[in-house]
Amino acid sequence: MPGSVWHYRAVNSEGVVVTGERTAADEAQVLAFLRQKKMMALEVRPASKMGLNSTGSSWFSVLRKARFRQSEIADFTRKLATMLGAGLDLDRALKFLGETAPSDKIRTLITGLRDRVRDGASFADSLENAGGVFSRLYVGLVRAGEAGGALYDALERLADLLERERKLTTTIQSAMIYPTVLLVASTGSVALLLTHVLPQFVPLFEENGVALPVMTRIVIAAGDLLTHWGAVILLMIIAAVLGARTLLKRPEIRLRVDYALLKGPIIGTLLRNVMAAQLTRTLGTLLHNGVPLVGALRIVGGVVGNRAGAQALVKATSAVREGGSLALSLEKDALYPQEMTHFLRVGEETAQLASIALRAADVHEEAVRVTVQRLLAVLVPAITIIMGLVVAAIVSALLLAMLSLNDLAH
Repeated sequence: MPGSVWHYRAVNSEGVVVTGERTAADEAQVLAFLRQKKMMALEVRPASKMGLNSTGSSWFSVLRKARFRQSEIADFTRKLATMLGAGLDLDRALKFLGETAPSDKIRTLITGLRDRVRDGASFADSLENAGGVFSRLYVGLVRAGEAGGALYDALERLADLLERERKLTTTIQSAMIYPTVLLVASTGSVALLLTHVLPQFVPLFEENGVALPVMTRIVIAAGDLLTHWGAVILLMIIAAVLGARTLLKRPEIRLRVDYALLKGPIIGTLLRNVMAAQLTRTLGTLLHNGVPLVGALRIVGGVVGNRAGAQALVKATSAVREGGSLALSLEKDALYPQEMTHFLRVGEETAQLASIALRAADVHEEAVRVTVQRLLAVLVPAITIIMGLVVAAIVSALLLAMLSLNDLAH
């Protein structure tokens, strides 16, 4: 059967991303060609849409439609590392995990991986062709572990990395639940006062022809606005949010917004520490598994969520490839915490960049936790006080009007 043309993106031994095309019967031949050239595949897909899909298998194309949570991937990784550490070979470990999978989609994933491995594919290639379920970082670490005969160690470090990332994300999300609920409940209470409670007093004021205080007139006007235009205002807010999300999809706007956020006084400190924790944890893990520095930095660029931080990392990668210092390059942009760049400089000077980067990650993850706690300690009382003042203003406006009625009666 004549071969088809395949397009590929890969990282060569110097850490440079290269693209090209290769005529081959299937995706496996393209991957074998890239391994022979000592390149790590990032993407392999048919040059024509009439060819096979990028997974090379209809089995794994099903996985593209499934959504896998980070916790599910971390749990699978930890269990697989435990099985390998207990002395099981990869085939038996995958068989056991497939039989005890907590859901059908996990079972489908593991069964497909095991079938690929039994057909002769490497575990890294099987992961890479699993419909995009596993990230470049994940595949790269496993490939390095397989090449060095240390798959168990690679999976252990991967599990640690995924669990720490999940913990970091959960810390921020959990901390914002209470302030969000408090804000929504308080806003709802104020809206209820303005649209349902206050209007019941308005006819009383109008019947007696009392001259209402300025504060009362303002509150009544606000209630009328919400009553008659509340739905329109809500739709405008929703439209504004959707419009902002659409604008943020434009790279140049997202870059400016991310840069401005990093320079903020409180949120900026939190985001810089989150970014530093992501960079150092991922970089240290990759280096510990034998991934070259330039290649590791390119993978890390896809982990850092802030566009401005990722752009600074791209500049630093170019500087390192030309023989420069990673720490000095990051210091020039002044987007990452100075403490992180000092850690990296020490790591470069002592040739212990991997271990120092992991220690820096511990420091910045703790800094994130402390910052979130402090932010929460300020945010909750602030919301309570502000909403309390708003409610007090509404009640005061009513009392002033009632006093005016009383004066009129006398």
